[in-house]
Amino acid sequence: MIKTKQAAYTIIEDGNVSSPGGFQAGGAAIGLRKGNKLDLGWIYSEIPASAAGVYTLNSFRAAPLLVTEESIQQEGKLQGIVVNSANANACTGEEGLINAYTMRQTFADQLGIPAAYAAVASTGLIGVQLPMDKVIDGIHSIEPQGQADDFAHAILTTDTCTKQVAVTVSIDGVPVTIGGAAKGSGMIHPNMATMLAFVTTDAAIPADVLEQLLKQSTDQSYNMITVDGDTSTNDMVLVLANGKAGNKELHADHPEWEKFYEAFHYVSQELAKKIARDGEGATKLVEVRVQHAASAGEAGAIGKTVVASSLVKTAIYGADPNWGRIIMAAGNSGATYNPNNISVWLGDVQVVKEGKPAVFDEQTASEQLKQQTVVITIDLQEGSAEATAWGCDLSYDYVKINASYRT
Repeated sequence: MIKTKQAAYTIIEDGNVSSPGGFQAGGAAIGLRKGNKLDLGWIYSEIPASAAGVYTLNSFRAAPLLVTEESIQQEGKLQGIVVNSANANACTGEEGLINAYTMRQTFADQLGIPAAYAAVASTGLIGVQLPMDKVIDGIHSIEPQGQADDFAHAILTTDTCTKQVAVTVSIDGVPVTIGGAAKGSGMIHPNMATMLAFVTTDAAIPADVLEQLLKQSTDQSYNMITVDGDTSTNDMVLVLANGKAGNKELHADHPEWEKFYEAFHYVSQELAKKIARDGEGATKLVEVRVQHAASAGEAGAIGKTVVASSLVKTAIYGADPNWGRIIMAAGNSGATYNPNNISVWLGDVQVVKEGKPAVFDEQTASEQLKQQTVVITIDLQEGSAEATAWGCDLSYDYVKINASYRT
């Protein structure tokens, strides 16, 4: 049931990756995670779909990422994605690469599709070989019909919740739907942040246009979040577009391109924010808005540096309005601006005015830092560009979670 309307698109209540026409998703417990938790997920399109991906910039690129990139490069199409959690199949050498290819072939055979139309993703512990007997048996249990919620649970690692969203938008007089699911809680610091995201749409759009769309949206969504400053070996975002909606093929000159982009970007941004909010041990989502910068690049650099600062993050956790840490982080961003022009707000409380301390009530400012979403606004007075970055606070629980990740 559709409930909330924003801009030209409508948010679908309980929307997910199978909300677009012609898509199915599911999950199973195959024994990779403790406690019989779901740990193998899949997405299936009834017909081959245009496909695009963006991948981690980490020098150690996991085997599944290499295999998936190869699949997409062949024809720019995918029809299915299989994902395992608990094991990243990263830094596993030739054996790990063979295992990723075996996953792809086994999955393709199970669905009756060409191997080049299958993608593979993995997330979890680095440097451990996959137990292929469990993986192969699990893939053999896959049926195209499934529950999208099971997929969303199967891809999780240290996440505390699933991350799903879907919207619909009218294009050429027909409803077009875009859905997505993601996982990510720690080892998050884009470029490309362990983060996985999967987006589906029943829009008709060619692979090359889809790739450019994804890259543009990624720069303003997934690449604007950080949890702990670490970029994973397995970070990947995949998008599939199967054309089942029946719209005219989309491209930048299509009269309703901006409507579609707005809807697509909303899905990307919401998934990114859900990842940031669910950072390991996090209690708050932190949003840093940088305004009136000389360029979008400099605005983005400042926003990401501030939201990544451990000192800023701990101050927010403790609701301490120590604005000096924000100024410090902005100054470490590498961006060029006049420090005498900068103004800073915590929520709606101004704490810095044109490079000098503003008069404000400490208790009121502290209350702004106790909100579920903490908003920091930085005005540079240098130009008209802006950018927003998202992250989370840094709590004691982050250390607890990561001190015992293997055990």
